[in-house]
Amino acid sequence: MCKYTMEQSFIAYIENSIKNHWDLNALTDYKGATLQYKDVARKIEKVHILFEESGVKKGDKIAICGRNSSHWGVSFLATLTYGAIAVPILHEFKADNVHNIVNHSEAKLLFVGDMVWENLNEAAMPLIEGVVLMNDFSLLVSRSEQLTAAREHLNELFGKKYPKNFRQEHINYHKDQPEELAVINYTSGTTSYSKGVMLPYRSLWSNTKFAFEVLTLKPEDKIVSMLPMAHMYGLAFEFLYEFSAGCQIFFLTRMPSPKIIFQAFAEVKPNLVIAVPLIIEKIIKKNVLPKLETPTMKILLKVPIINDKIKATVREQVINAFGGNFAEVVIGGAAFNQEIEQFLQMIEFPYTVGYGMTECGPIICYEDWKSFKPASCGKQVPRMEVKVLSPDPENIPGEIVCRGANVMLGYYKNEEATAQVLDADGWLHTGDLALMDAEGNVTIKGRSKNMLLGPSGQNIYPEEIEDRLNNLPYVAESIIVQQNEKLVALVYPDFDDAFAHGLKNEDMEGLMEENRVALNATLPGYSQITKVKIYPEEFEKTPKKSIKRFLYQEAKG
Repeated sequence: MCKYTMEQSFIAYIENSIKNHWDLNALTDYKGATLQYKDVARKIEKVHILFEESGVKKGDKIAICGRNSSHWGVSFLATLTYGAIAVPILHEFKADNVHNIVNHSEAKLLFVGDMVWENLNEAAMPLIEGVVLMNDFSLLVSRSEQLTAAREHLNELFGKKYPKNFRQEHINYHKDQPEELAVINYTSGTTSYSKGVMLPYRSLWSNTKFAFEVLTLKPEDKIVSMLPMAHMYGLAFEFLYEFSAGCQIFFLTRMPSPKIIFQAFAEVKPNLVIAVPLIIEKIIKKNVLPKLETPTMKILLKVPIINDKIKATVREQVINAFGGNFAEVVIGGAAFNQEIEQFLQMIEFPYTVGYGMTECGPIICYEDWKSFKPASCGKQVPRMEVKVLSPDPENIPGEIVCRGANVMLGYYKNEEATAQVLDADGWLHTGDLALMDAEGNVTIKGRSKNMLLGPSGQNIYPEEIEDRLNNLPYVAESIIVQQNEKLVALVYPDFDDAFAHGLKNEDMEGLMEENRVALNATLPGYSQITKVKIYPEEFEKTPKKSIKRFLYQEAKG
Protein backbone atom coordinates (compact mmCIF):
# COMPACT_ATOMS: atom_id res chain seq x y z
CA MET A 1 0.00 0.00 0.00
CA CYS A 2 1.51 3.34 -0.99
CA LYS A 3 2.05 5.84 1.80
CA TYR A 4 0.81 9.41 1.67
CA THR A 5 2.69 12.51 2.67
CA MET A 6 0.71 15.49 3.87
CA GLU A 7 2.29 18.68 2.60
CA GLN A 8 0.53 20.28 5.56
CA SER A 9 -0.73 18.43 8.61
CA PHE A 10 -4.39 18.31 9.53
CA ILE A 11 -3.74 19.90 12.93
CA ALA A 12 -1.86 22.71 11.14
CA TYR A 13 -5.22 23.60 9.48
CA ILE A 14 -6.78 23.98 12.96
CA GLU A 15 -3.81 25.80 14.50
CA ASN A 16 -3.42 28.26 11.61
CA SER A 17 -7.14 28.99 11.51
CA ILE A 18 -7.21 29.87 15.22
CA LYS A 19 -4.16 32.15 14.85
CA ASN A 20 -5.37 33.81 11.63
CA HIS A 21 -9.02 34.28 12.65
CA TRP A 22 -8.44 35.13 16.35
CA ASP A 23 -11.08 37.89 16.61
CA LEU A 24 -13.71 36.36 14.29
CA ASN A 25 -16.84 34.48 15.39
CA ALA A 26 -16.28 30.71 15.30
CA LEU A 27 -18.93 28.56 17.00
CA THR A 28 -22.50 29.61 17.80
CA ASP A 29 -25.22 27.65 19.56
CA TYR A 30 -28.33 28.67 17.58
CA LYS A 31 -30.38 30.91 19.89
CA GLY A 32 -27.43 30.82 22.33
CA ALA A 33 -23.89 32.06 22.92
CA THR A 34 -21.11 32.61 20.35
CA LEU A 35 -17.45 31.70 20.84
CA GLN A 36 -14.81 33.57 18.85
CA TYR A 37 -11.72 31.70 17.62
CA LYS A 38 -9.75 33.09 20.59
CA ASP A 39 -12.44 31.78 23.00
CA VAL A 40 -12.21 28.33 21.41
CA ALA A 41 -8.41 28.49 21.82
CA ARG A 42 -8.71 29.39 25.50
CA LYS A 43 -11.17 26.56 26.17
CA ILE A 44 -8.94 24.10 24.27
CA GLU A 45 -6.02 25.20 26.43
CA LYS A 46 -7.98 24.60 29.64
CA VAL A 47 -8.99 21.11 28.47
CA HIS A 48 -5.30 20.44 27.68
CA ILE A 49 -4.36 21.45 31.24
CA LEU A 50 -7.11 19.16 32.55
CA PHE A 51 -5.72 16.29 30.43
CA GLU A 52 -2.13 16.92 31.43
CA GLU A 53 -2.78 17.27 35.16
CA SER A 54 -5.01 14.19 35.28
CA GLY A 55 -2.51 11.94 33.50
CA VAL A 56 -4.05 11.69 30.01
CA LYS A 57 -1.27 10.76 27.56
CA LYS A 58 -0.94 11.12 23.80
CA GLY A 59 -2.70 8.15 22.20
CA ASP A 60 -5.27 7.80 25.01
CA LYS A 61 -8.90 7.61 23.84
CA ILE A 62 -11.41 10.32 24.72
CA ALA A 63 -15.10 9.56 24.03
CA ILE A 64 -17.52 12.39 23.14
CA CYS A 65 -21.29 11.90 23.18
CA GLY A 66 -23.91 14.65 22.99
CA ARG A 67 -25.98 16.78 20.66
CA ASN A 68 -24.14 19.17 18.33
CA SER A 69 -22.96 22.25 20.23
CA SER A 70 -20.03 24.67 20.49
CA HIS A 71 -18.66 22.68 23.41
CA TRP A 72 -18.91 19.44 21.42
CA GLY A 73 -16.63 21.14 18.88
CA VAL A 74 -14.25 22.34 21.61
CA SER A 75 -14.07 18.83 23.17
CA PHE A 76 -13.25 17.24 19.80
CA LEU A 77 -10.61 19.82 18.79
CA ALA A 78 -9.02 19.75 22.26
CA THR A 79 -8.67 15.95 22.03
CA LEU A 80 -6.92 15.96 18.64
CA THR A 81 -4.70 18.99 19.25
CA TYR A 82 -3.46 17.32 22.46
CA GLY A 83 -2.50 14.15 20.60
CA ALA A 84 -5.25 11.98 22.08
CA ILE A 85 -7.66 9.89 19.95
CA ALA A 86 -11.27 11.07 19.63
CA VAL A 87 -14.13 8.55 19.85
CA PRO A 88 -17.27 10.45 18.76
CA ILE A 89 -20.47 8.59 19.71
CA LEU A 90 -23.91 9.36 18.30
CA HIS A 91 -26.19 10.77 20.95
CA GLU A 92 -29.11 8.84 19.42
CA PHE A 93 -27.46 5.53 20.33
CA LYS A 94 -29.20 3.58 23.10
CA ALA A 95 -27.46 3.62 26.51
CA ASP A 96 -26.10 0.07 26.23
CA ASN A 97 -24.58 0.95 22.82
CA VAL A 98 -22.83 3.96 24.36
CA HIS A 99 -21.56 1.83 27.28
CA ASN A 100 -20.29 -0.82 24.82
CA ILE A 101 -18.42 1.72 22.67
CA VAL A 102 -16.86 3.46 25.69
CA ASN A 103 -15.69 0.05 26.97
CA HIS A 104 -14.61 -1.38 23.60
CA SER A 105 -12.60 1.74 22.72
CA GLU A 106 -10.97 1.75 26.20
CA ALA A 107 -11.80 5.45 26.54
CA LYS A 108 -10.10 7.14 29.49
CA LEU A 109 -12.58 10.04 29.75
CA LEU A 110 -16.11 10.59 28.47
CA PHE A 111 -17.43 14.05 27.55
CA VAL A 112 -21.25 14.02 27.60
CA GLY A 113 -24.23 16.28 26.98
CA ASP A 114 -26.77 16.57 29.79
CA MET A 115 -29.57 14.83 27.81
CA VAL A 116 -27.32 11.82 27.14
CA TRP A 117 -26.06 11.55 30.70
CA GLU A 118 -29.58 11.09 32.12
CA ASN A 119 -29.74 7.63 30.51
CA LEU A 120 -26.20 6.42 31.17
CA ASN A 121 -24.90 4.36 34.06
CA GLU A 122 -21.30 4.90 35.18
CA ALA A 123 -21.18 1.42 36.73
CA ALA A 124 -21.56 -0.02 33.21
CA MET A 125 -18.33 1.78 32.17
CA PRO A 126 -15.71 0.46 34.62
CA LEU A 127 -12.63 1.57 32.61
CA ILE A 128 -13.19 5.32 32.44
CA GLU A 129 -11.47 7.60 34.91
CA GLY A 130 -13.99 10.40 34.62
CA VAL A 131 -17.11 11.84 32.98
CA VAL A 132 -17.08 15.53 32.00
CA LEU A 133 -20.32 17.45 31.34
CA MET A 134 -19.85 19.31 28.06
CA ASN A 135 -22.23 22.17 28.97
CA ASP A 136 -19.71 23.68 31.43
CA PHE A 137 -16.84 21.11 31.58
CA SER A 138 -17.75 20.22 35.18
CA LEU A 139 -17.02 16.72 36.52
CA LEU A 140 -19.97 14.34 36.78
CA VAL A 141 -17.83 11.36 37.78
CA SER A 142 -14.21 11.22 38.92
CA ARG A 143 -12.38 8.03 39.79
CA SER A 144 -9.04 9.77 40.09
CA GLU A 145 -7.79 12.22 42.70
CA GLN A 146 -5.56 13.81 40.05
CA LEU A 147 -8.61 14.53 37.87
CA THR A 148 -10.64 15.97 40.77
CA ALA A 149 -7.76 18.23 41.83
CA ALA A 150 -7.08 19.34 38.24
CA ARG A 151 -10.73 20.36 37.71
CA GLU A 152 -10.96 22.15 41.08
CA HIS A 153 -7.84 24.23 40.38
CA LEU A 154 -8.25 24.62 36.61
CA ASN A 155 -8.58 28.42 36.45
CA GLU A 156 -5.70 28.82 38.90
CA LEU A 157 -3.49 26.48 36.81
CA PHE A 158 -4.42 28.39 33.64
CA GLY A 159 -3.58 31.72 35.33
CA LYS A 160 -0.19 30.38 36.47
CA LYS A 161 0.67 29.11 32.99
CA TYR A 162 -0.37 32.42 31.30
CA PRO A 163 0.14 35.18 33.91
CA LYS A 164 -0.09 38.11 31.43
CA ASN A 165 -2.77 36.86 29.04
CA PHE A 166 -3.27 34.05 26.58
CA ARG A 167 -2.26 35.00 23.00
CA GLN A 168 -1.84 33.49 19.54
CA GLU A 169 1.88 32.87 20.02
CA HIS A 170 1.15 30.52 22.95
CA ILE A 171 -0.54 28.05 20.63
CA ASN A 172 1.62 25.06 19.83
CA TYR A 173 -0.36 21.89 19.15
CA HIS A 174 0.45 18.22 18.64
CA LYS A 175 2.39 17.47 15.42
CA ASP A 176 0.41 14.76 13.64
CA GLN A 177 1.78 12.06 11.30
CA PRO A 178 -0.08 10.74 8.20
CA GLU A 179 -0.55 7.16 9.46
CA GLU A 180 -1.21 8.15 13.09
CA LEU A 181 -4.66 7.24 14.43
CA ALA A 182 -6.86 10.34 14.92
CA VAL A 183 -10.45 9.15 15.28
CA ILE A 184 -12.27 5.89 15.99
CA ASN A 185 -15.76 6.33 14.54
CA TYR A 186 -18.23 3.59 15.37
CA THR A 187 -20.56 3.03 12.42
CA SER A 188 -24.20 2.88 13.25
CA GLY A 189 -24.25 0.60 10.27
CA THR A 190 -27.37 -0.91 8.82
CA THR A 191 -26.11 -4.19 10.22
CA SER A 192 -26.68 -5.14 13.82
CA TYR A 193 -23.02 -4.95 14.87
CA SER A 194 -21.28 -1.59 15.11
CA LYS A 195 -17.59 -1.48 14.08
CA GLY A 196 -14.95 1.08 15.14
CA VAL A 197 -13.52 2.67 11.98
CA MET A 198 -9.91 3.79 12.59
CA LEU A 199 -9.26 6.99 10.65
CA PRO A 200 -5.69 8.25 10.45
CA TYR A 201 -4.67 11.91 10.17
CA ARG A 202 -4.08 11.58 6.40
CA SER A 203 -7.82 10.86 6.00
CA LEU A 204 -8.88 13.97 7.96
CA TRP A 205 -6.26 16.03 6.12
CA SER A 206 -7.25 14.70 2.67
CA ASN A 207 -10.99 15.24 3.26
CA THR A 208 -10.36 18.80 4.51
CA LYS A 209 -8.03 19.56 1.59
CA PHE A 210 -10.68 18.19 -0.80
CA ALA A 211 -13.23 20.63 0.65
CA PHE A 212 -10.78 23.53 0.12
CA GLU A 213 -10.31 22.32 -3.48
CA VAL A 214 -14.00 22.14 -4.46
CA LEU A 215 -15.95 24.41 -2.08
CA THR A 216 -15.65 28.17 -1.89
CA LEU A 217 -16.12 29.23 1.72
CA LYS A 218 -14.08 32.12 3.06
CA PRO A 219 -13.50 33.66 6.52
CA GLU A 220 -16.71 34.99 8.16
CA ASP A 221 -18.96 32.90 5.88
CA LYS A 222 -21.75 31.13 7.76
CA ILE A 223 -23.04 27.55 7.81
CA VAL A 224 -25.82 25.76 9.69
CA SER A 225 -24.63 22.45 11.17
CA MET A 226 -27.59 20.05 11.27
CA LEU A 227 -26.02 16.64 10.63
CA PRO A 228 -24.73 14.83 13.73
CA MET A 229 -21.05 15.68 14.27
CA ALA A 230 -20.44 12.18 15.58
CA HIS A 231 -21.00 11.08 11.97
CA MET A 232 -18.12 11.65 9.53
CA TYR A 233 -20.20 13.44 6.88
CA GLY A 234 -21.31 16.16 9.31
CA LEU A 235 -17.95 16.25 11.11
CA ALA A 236 -15.87 16.67 7.93
CA PHE A 237 -18.07 19.03 5.90
CA GLU A 238 -20.11 21.00 8.44
CA PHE A 239 -17.36 21.49 11.00
CA LEU A 240 -13.69 20.64 10.32
CA TYR A 241 -13.50 22.31 6.89
CA GLU A 242 -15.52 25.37 7.98
CA PHE A 243 -13.45 25.79 11.14
CA SER A 244 -10.26 25.51 9.07
CA ALA A 245 -11.59 28.16 6.67
CA GLY A 246 -12.42 30.71 9.38
CA CYS A 247 -16.22 30.42 9.06
CA GLN A 248 -18.92 30.86 11.70
CA ILE A 249 -20.72 27.58 12.41
CA PHE A 250 -24.25 27.61 13.85
CA PHE A 251 -25.22 24.45 15.75
CA LEU A 252 -28.94 23.70 16.00
CA THR A 253 -28.32 21.96 19.39
CA ARG A 254 -31.65 20.08 19.13
CA MET A 255 -33.50 17.70 16.82
CA PRO A 256 -33.33 19.27 13.34
CA SER A 257 -37.00 19.25 12.33
CA PRO A 258 -37.80 20.91 8.97
CA LYS A 259 -39.44 23.80 10.85
CA ILE A 260 -36.32 24.56 12.95
CA ILE A 261 -34.00 24.07 9.96
CA PHE A 262 -35.93 26.56 7.86
CA GLN A 263 -36.16 29.08 10.65
CA ALA A 264 -32.35 28.78 11.02
CA PHE A 265 -31.79 29.09 7.23
CA ALA A 266 -33.92 32.25 7.12
CA GLU A 267 -31.99 33.86 10.01
CA VAL A 268 -28.43 32.65 9.35
CA LYS A 269 -28.55 32.74 5.51
CA PRO A 270 -25.79 30.10 5.15
CA ASN A 271 -23.21 30.37 2.33
CA LEU A 272 -23.30 26.60 1.76
CA VAL A 273 -25.88 23.93 2.58
CA ILE A 274 -24.77 20.38 3.43
CA ALA A 275 -27.67 17.94 3.84
CA VAL A 276 -29.00 14.41 3.60
CA PRO A 277 -31.72 13.71 0.99
CA LEU A 278 -34.47 13.26 3.57
CA ILE A 279 -34.20 16.89 4.74
CA ILE A 280 -34.33 18.24 1.16
CA GLU A 281 -37.20 15.88 0.23
CA LYS A 282 -39.30 16.86 3.26
CA ILE A 283 -38.92 20.58 2.56
CA ILE A 284 -39.77 20.26 -1.13
CA LYS A 285 -42.66 17.82 -0.63
CA LYS A 286 -44.21 19.92 2.15
CA ASN A 287 -43.41 23.49 1.05
CA VAL A 288 -42.97 23.56 -2.72
CA LEU A 289 -44.63 20.73 -4.68
CA PRO A 290 -48.18 21.28 -3.33
CA LYS A 291 -48.19 24.75 -4.96
CA LEU A 292 -47.25 23.23 -8.33
CA GLU A 293 -49.76 20.38 -8.24
CA THR A 294 -52.75 22.65 -9.01
CA PRO A 295 -54.45 22.13 -12.42
CA THR A 296 -53.60 25.71 -13.55
CA MET A 297 -49.91 25.26 -12.67
CA LYS A 298 -49.73 21.94 -14.51
CA ILE A 299 -51.08 23.60 -17.69
CA LEU A 300 -48.78 26.63 -17.35
CA LEU A 301 -45.71 24.41 -16.91
CA LYS A 302 -46.42 22.97 -20.39
CA VAL A 303 -46.41 26.40 -22.11
CA PRO A 304 -42.77 27.06 -23.19
CA ILE A 305 -42.37 30.82 -22.56
CA ILE A 306 -44.46 31.02 -19.39
CA ASN A 307 -42.81 27.78 -18.37
CA ASP A 308 -39.34 29.38 -18.15
CA LYS A 309 -40.71 32.27 -16.11
CA ILE A 310 -42.50 29.90 -13.76
CA LYS A 311 -39.39 27.75 -13.40
CA ALA A 312 -37.35 30.83 -12.50
CA THR A 313 -39.97 31.84 -9.91
CA VAL A 314 -40.08 28.33 -8.45
CA ARG A 315 -36.27 28.17 -8.36
CA GLU A 316 -36.21 31.47 -6.49
CA GLN A 317 -38.78 30.12 -3.99
CA VAL A 318 -36.69 27.00 -3.35
CA ILE A 319 -33.46 29.02 -3.06
CA ASN A 320 -35.12 31.38 -0.57
CA ALA A 321 -36.34 28.40 1.45
CA PHE A 322 -32.65 27.58 2.04
CA GLY A 323 -31.79 31.14 3.09
CA GLY A 324 -31.15 32.57 -0.40
CA ASN A 325 -27.43 33.15 0.08
CA PHE A 326 -25.64 29.87 -0.75
CA ALA A 327 -23.37 28.81 -3.61
CA GLU A 328 -24.71 25.25 -3.78
CA VAL A 329 -26.47 22.48 -1.87
CA VAL A 330 -24.37 19.35 -1.36
CA ILE A 331 -26.37 16.19 -0.73
CA GLY A 332 -24.96 12.89 0.51
CA GLY A 333 -25.37 10.05 2.95
CA ALA A 334 -28.22 8.15 1.27
CA ALA A 335 -30.01 7.63 -2.05
CA PHE A 336 -31.89 10.62 -3.48
CA ASN A 337 -35.57 10.34 -4.45
CA GLN A 338 -35.70 10.44 -8.27
CA GLU A 339 -38.88 12.52 -8.53
CA ILE A 340 -37.38 15.23 -6.29
CA GLU A 341 -34.08 15.09 -8.19
CA GLN A 342 -35.90 15.48 -11.55
CA PHE A 343 -37.77 18.45 -10.11
CA LEU A 344 -34.50 20.12 -9.01
CA GLN A 345 -33.04 19.45 -12.48
CA MET A 346 -36.11 20.98 -14.14
CA ILE A 347 -35.78 24.25 -12.21
CA GLU A 348 -31.95 24.26 -12.63
CA PHE A 349 -31.36 24.31 -8.89
CA PRO A 350 -27.66 24.39 -7.85
CA TYR A 351 -27.29 21.01 -6.14
CA THR A 352 -24.90 18.09 -6.35
CA VAL A 353 -24.88 14.60 -4.85
CA GLY A 354 -21.70 13.12 -3.39
CA TYR A 355 -20.89 9.58 -2.26
CA GLY A 356 -18.85 8.40 0.67
CA MET A 357 -18.69 6.16 3.69
CA THR A 358 -17.33 6.37 7.23
CA GLU A 359 -14.42 4.12 6.20
CA CYS A 360 -13.16 6.95 3.93
CA GLY A 361 -13.76 9.74 6.40
CA PRO A 362 -16.07 10.04 4.27
CA ILE A 363 -15.61 11.28 0.69
CA ILE A 364 -15.18 8.93 -2.32
CA CYS A 365 -17.03 10.62 -5.24
CA TYR A 366 -18.11 14.19 -5.98
CA GLU A 367 -18.70 16.55 -8.91
CA ASP A 368 -19.40 20.29 -8.98
CA TRP A 369 -23.10 21.05 -9.57
CA LYS A 370 -22.36 22.77 -12.90
CA SER A 371 -21.03 19.56 -14.47
CA PHE A 372 -22.89 17.04 -12.30
CA LYS A 373 -24.62 14.17 -14.15
CA PRO A 374 -28.23 13.69 -12.93
CA ALA A 375 -28.90 10.51 -10.89
CA SER A 376 -25.14 9.94 -10.41
CA CYS A 377 -23.03 10.71 -7.34
CA GLY A 378 -20.08 12.27 -9.13
CA LYS A 379 -16.57 11.01 -9.98
CA GLN A 380 -13.60 9.89 -7.91
CA VAL A 381 -12.16 12.72 -5.79
CA PRO A 382 -8.49 13.81 -5.66
CA ARG A 383 -6.11 11.32 -3.95
CA MET A 384 -8.62 8.48 -4.44
CA GLU A 385 -8.94 5.75 -7.09
CA VAL A 386 -12.39 4.29 -7.74
CA LYS A 387 -13.30 1.20 -9.81
CA VAL A 388 -16.48 -0.76 -10.45
CA LEU A 389 -15.82 -4.52 -10.46
CA SER A 390 -17.84 -5.52 -13.50
CA PRO A 391 -17.08 -7.01 -16.95
CA ASP A 392 -19.03 -4.07 -18.41
CA PRO A 393 -19.26 -1.22 -15.85
CA GLU A 394 -21.36 0.97 -18.17
CA ASN A 395 -24.19 -1.58 -18.36
CA ILE A 396 -23.75 -4.24 -15.67
CA PRO A 397 -23.65 -3.10 -12.03
CA GLY A 398 -20.63 -4.18 -10.01
CA GLU A 399 -19.20 -3.48 -6.56
CA ILE A 400 -17.50 -0.12 -5.99
CA VAL A 401 -13.94 -0.47 -4.67
CA CYS A 402 -11.64 2.41 -3.82
CA ARG A 403 -8.21 3.13 -2.40
CA GLY A 404 -6.22 6.22 -1.53
CA ALA A 405 -5.47 8.81 1.12
CA ASN A 406 -8.98 8.84 2.60
CA VAL A 407 -9.18 5.11 3.40
CA MET A 408 -9.23 3.90 7.01
CA LEU A 409 -6.51 1.85 8.75
CA GLY A 410 -9.06 -0.87 9.58
CA TYR A 411 -11.63 -1.70 12.26
CA TYR A 412 -10.50 -1.30 15.85
CA LYS A 413 -9.69 -4.67 17.49
CA ASN A 414 -11.45 -6.51 14.65
CA GLU A 415 -8.98 -8.01 12.17
CA GLU A 416 -11.57 -10.38 10.74
CA ALA A 417 -13.97 -7.59 9.75
CA THR A 418 -11.03 -5.56 8.40
CA ALA A 419 -9.87 -8.46 6.20
CA GLN A 420 -13.39 -8.76 4.75
CA VAL A 421 -13.34 -5.22 3.32
CA LEU A 422 -9.66 -4.23 2.85
CA ASP A 423 -7.78 -6.44 0.39
CA ALA A 424 -4.02 -7.01 0.11
CA ASP A 425 -3.65 -4.25 -2.51
CA GLY A 426 -5.32 -1.66 -0.30
CA TRP A 427 -8.68 -1.64 -2.11
CA LEU A 428 -11.66 -1.01 0.15
CA HIS A 429 -14.68 -3.11 -0.89
CA THR A 430 -17.68 -0.85 -0.22
CA GLY A 431 -20.54 -3.34 -0.59
CA ASP A 432 -22.30 -0.80 -2.86
CA LEU A 433 -23.29 -1.69 -6.42
CA ALA A 434 -22.98 0.85 -9.22
CA LEU A 435 -22.47 1.59 -12.89
CA MET A 436 -19.61 3.78 -14.15
CA ASP A 437 -19.74 5.58 -17.50
CA ALA A 438 -16.82 6.42 -19.78
CA GLU A 439 -16.37 9.82 -18.09
CA GLY A 440 -16.08 8.16 -14.69
CA ASN A 441 -19.52 9.17 -13.34
CA VAL A 442 -20.68 6.65 -10.75
CA THR A 443 -24.39 5.80 -10.46
CA ILE A 444 -25.37 3.72 -7.43
CA LYS A 445 -27.81 0.86 -7.98
CA GLY A 446 -28.04 -0.36 -4.39
CA ARG A 447 -26.18 -2.16 -1.63
CA SER A 448 -24.95 -5.61 -2.60
CA LYS A 449 -26.18 -7.04 0.68
CA ASN A 450 -29.68 -5.58 0.01
CA MET A 451 -29.89 -7.08 -3.48
CA LEU A 452 -32.63 -9.69 -3.82
CA LEU A 453 -32.76 -12.53 -6.34
CA GLY A 454 -35.81 -12.91 -8.57
CA PRO A 455 -37.42 -16.30 -9.40
CA SER A 456 -34.97 -16.97 -12.26
CA GLY A 457 -31.93 -15.40 -10.64
CA GLN A 458 -32.69 -11.83 -11.73
CA ASN A 459 -31.09 -9.06 -9.66
CA ILE A 460 -33.69 -6.96 -7.87
CA TYR A 461 -32.57 -3.70 -6.27
CA PRO A 462 -35.15 -2.92 -3.56
CA GLU A 463 -34.03 0.73 -3.39
CA GLU A 464 -35.21 1.31 -6.98
CA ILE A 465 -38.69 -0.08 -6.25
CA GLU A 466 -38.90 1.87 -2.98
CA ASP A 467 -37.99 5.06 -4.81
CA ARG A 468 -41.04 4.64 -7.07
CA LEU A 469 -43.34 3.55 -4.26
CA ASN A 470 -42.36 6.55 -2.11
CA ASN A 471 -43.66 8.86 -4.86
CA LEU A 472 -47.16 7.37 -4.79
CA PRO A 473 -50.00 9.02 -2.83
CA TYR A 474 -49.83 8.96 0.98
CA VAL A 475 -46.61 6.90 1.18
CA ALA A 476 -44.13 8.45 3.65
CA GLU A 477 -41.52 5.67 3.44
CA SER A 478 -41.24 2.01 2.49
CA ILE A 479 -39.05 -1.10 2.52
CA ILE A 480 -39.23 -3.99 0.07
CA VAL A 481 -38.58 -7.40 1.66
CA GLN A 482 -38.68 -10.95 0.35
CA GLN A 483 -41.01 -13.44 2.08
CA ASN A 484 -41.35 -16.99 0.76
CA GLU A 485 -39.68 -15.83 -2.47
CA LYS A 486 -42.35 -13.17 -2.96
CA LEU A 487 -41.82 -9.40 -2.64
CA VAL A 488 -43.74 -7.57 0.07
CA ALA A 489 -43.82 -3.80 0.57
CA LEU A 490 -43.73 -2.55 4.16
CA VAL A 491 -45.17 0.97 4.13
CA TYR A 492 -45.36 3.71 6.72
CA PRO A 493 -48.14 5.97 5.33
CA ASP A 494 -48.16 9.77 5.45
CA PHE A 495 -51.06 9.84 7.93
CA ASP A 496 -50.96 13.64 8.33
CA ASP A 497 -51.43 14.17 4.61
CA ALA A 498 -54.16 11.50 4.41
CA PHE A 499 -56.10 12.93 7.37
CA ALA A 500 -55.73 16.45 5.95
CA HIS A 501 -57.54 15.15 2.84
CA GLY A 502 -60.38 13.78 4.97
CA LEU A 503 -59.27 10.14 4.83
CA LYS A 504 -59.54 7.76 7.77
CA ASN A 505 -57.39 4.92 9.11
CA GLU A 506 -59.68 2.31 7.58
CA ASP A 507 -59.17 3.82 4.08
CA MET A 508 -55.43 3.06 4.20
CA GLU A 509 -55.52 -0.55 3.06
CA GLY A 510 -57.57 0.27 -0.02
CA LEU A 511 -55.32 3.19 -0.92
CA MET A 512 -52.17 1.09 -0.55
CA GLU A 513 -53.70 -1.64 -2.70
CA GLU A 514 -54.32 0.97 -5.43
CA ASN A 515 -50.68 2.03 -5.07
CA ARG A 516 -49.52 -1.59 -5.36
CA VAL A 517 -51.46 -2.05 -8.63
CA ALA A 518 -50.11 1.26 -10.00
CA LEU A 519 -46.56 0.36 -8.97
CA ASN A 520 -46.69 -3.13 -10.51
CA ALA A 521 -47.80 -1.58 -13.82
CA THR A 522 -44.32 0.02 -13.99
CA LEU A 523 -42.28 -3.04 -12.91
CA PRO A 524 -41.05 -6.16 -14.72
CA GLY A 525 -42.80 -9.42 -13.79
CA TYR A 526 -40.01 -10.72 -11.57
CA SER A 527 -40.07 -7.64 -9.31
CA GLN A 528 -43.84 -7.34 -8.80
CA ILE A 529 -45.11 -6.63 -5.29
CA THR A 530 -47.54 -9.28 -4.02
CA LYS A 531 -48.86 -7.34 -1.02
CA VAL A 532 -48.47 -4.22 1.09
CA LYS A 533 -48.15 -4.35 4.87
CA ILE A 534 -48.89 -1.08 6.71
CA TYR A 535 -46.63 0.01 9.57
CA PRO A 536 -48.11 2.40 12.18
CA GLU A 537 -44.86 4.26 12.91
CA GLU A 538 -41.69 5.43 11.15
CA PHE A 539 -39.01 2.83 10.45
CA GLU A 540 -35.92 2.96 12.66
CA LYS A 541 -33.05 4.78 10.98
CA THR A 542 -29.29 5.21 11.11
CA PRO A 543 -27.80 8.72 11.58
CA LYS A 544 -27.60 9.05 7.77
CA LYS A 545 -31.39 8.61 7.83
CA SER A 546 -31.26 5.32 5.95
CA ILE A 547 -33.63 2.66 7.26
CA LYS A 548 -32.14 -0.10 9.42
CA ARG A 549 -33.19 -2.85 7.04
CA PHE A 550 -31.90 -5.73 9.11
CA LEU A 551 -34.64 -5.02 11.68
CA TYR A 552 -37.35 -5.66 9.09
CA GLN A 553 -35.94 -8.44 6.91
CA GLU A 554 -37.73 -11.06 8.98
CA ALA A 555 -40.97 -9.08 9.23
CA LYS A 556 -43.70 -11.64 8.73
CA GLY A 557 -46.67 -10.76 6.62
